[in-house]
Amino acid sequence: MFSGDTFKNIRVYWLAFVAYWGIILFGYDTGIAGGVVSQPYFETSFGLVNANGSINKSKDTVVSSNVVSVLQAGAFFGALGSAPISAWLGRKLTLIGFTIIFIVGAILTTVAGGNRGIGYIYGGRVISGFGIGGISAVAPAYVSECSPKNVRGRITGCFQIMVAIGVMISYFINLGVGLHMADSPKVWRIPFGFQLVLAGIMCLGLFTVKESPRWLASKGYVAEGMANLAYLRRAPYDSDEVRREFAEIEAAIREEQEARKGLGLNEAFFGKGNFVRFVIAFVIFLLQQWSGQNSVGYYAPQIFTSIGYSGTTNSLLASGIYGIVKVVATTLFVFFFVESLGRKASLFISAMGMGIMFFIIGAILKTHPVVTPLPGHPAPPPAPSSKGMAAMLYIYVCFYSMGWGPLPWVYVSDIFPTRTRHYGLAVGSGSQWLWNFVVAKVTPTLEADLGFKLFMMFATINIGGMAVFSLLLPETKGYSLEEMDIIFGSVSAESREARIERALDHRETTSIGKEV
Repeated sequence: MFSGDTFKNIRVYWLAFVAYWGIILFGYDTGIAGGVVSQPYFETSFGLVNANGSINKSKDTVVSSNVVSVLQAGAFFGALGSAPISAWLGRKLTLIGFTIIFIVGAILTTVAGGNRGIGYIYGGRVISGFGIGGISAVAPAYVSECSPKNVRGRITGCFQIMVAIGVMISYFINLGVGLHMADSPKVWRIPFGFQLVLAGIMCLGLFTVKESPRWLASKGYVAEGMANLAYLRRAPYDSDEVRREFAEIEAAIREEQEARKGLGLNEAFFGKGNFVRFVIAFVIFLLQQWSGQNSVGYYAPQIFTSIGYSGTTNSLLASGIYGIVKVVATTLFVFFFVESLGRKASLFISAMGMGIMFFIIGAILKTHPVVTPLPGHPAPPPAPSSKGMAAMLYIYVCFYSMGWGPLPWVYVSDIFPTRTRHYGLAVGSGSQWLWNFVVAKVTPTLEADLGFKLFMMFATINIGGMAVFSLLLPETKGYSLEEMDIIFGSVSAESREARIERALDHRETTSIGKEV
């Protein structure tokens, strides 16, 4: 795990940590809302309780789905808008801008309550979502462009670790306020207000990192680009390692500029070898969102209640354990297995494992239906069948964390060349947030209407869709970003090598001229 390369690339790891700190916001924001809206005091404060004290189920379902899903609606537009902004301003400044937007939304959700009704939460969630969407699109591109190929998968995969940490934190904050502050507005103000702490840390951290060498090279800032690359690699400016890698970057950029000069978005999306990459970016996130993880992640308390963990404490505690399992499983995979198993094998094993777990849960729920406690009666301890289903969910998230959790972001960051990478990440992130919104919006209704069939539906998608799709993808492990054009047929290997040699010869000639 900790080789010489780890310390050599310590500055890259720090950059990834800072950029992906915003991804903790992503995970935290997606995990926090389901727990907040399930708190009894929240339901009472925002008019979700009938005159007789019972929950208005139809109203509760609508508000729950809206509070959770409007974040994704804003994120969809933030992700799409990030492409031209990051191409113009650079990765670092764009991340700072989107973090500030997120802070504005977090303030609105925090001050909601009293005369400031549910509209403040809706509006704040949309604005925060716009910021999160931009961060989710730009951060992977930024980290990928700064990472050396031998550890790129591991570093880029830290994205999902940060998501899992954010979700876990949200579950335990909800549990804490539910246990100790259940009868005050703090049940939503503390969870929503904590976002400001995370966003502030990220904003300060971004001032300690360098701009992407690849973006600088694409804008013609060669000296600054080489200096930043040398800094990130902890190598001398004129070392062979830095000169060779920067020559690869320049060769790839020069190819793209020559072949696509003046052709704009049409060529970016439909140029040779490009369209299939955008299709992959869209479909891989469509399938990821329908894997079932987001339905469990966003509505974990409700999902655990549906399998027999009745009562706020039981469901929130089970959700917290789910969050811990997800963090541990994701971390183990990213640091020990992502560069050894390869992308295709990991995605296939992950999809098959998830599908099998969901089939088991659906079968148990069908044969051992959950008995709902009567209003006013204490929640009974979970039955053995409920504990078995919870165990299957914990194993399920381990399979998710070894493939379809971290790898779509790694894979999409892998496959695009410098000129179109921000568009590729924007399409991938836009697809992620679009289907994220759809899943978040419909899950409460599906959970209420389908029962055990919900788990059967996700199992079918896992095995019939995601496992098959995994086998159709080209392997990208061990290839540099500049070699992706060769894999997808945009350029031949011979042509690329010739350009690299010309770039090296040009740099050597220039150096000799300066010395003379």
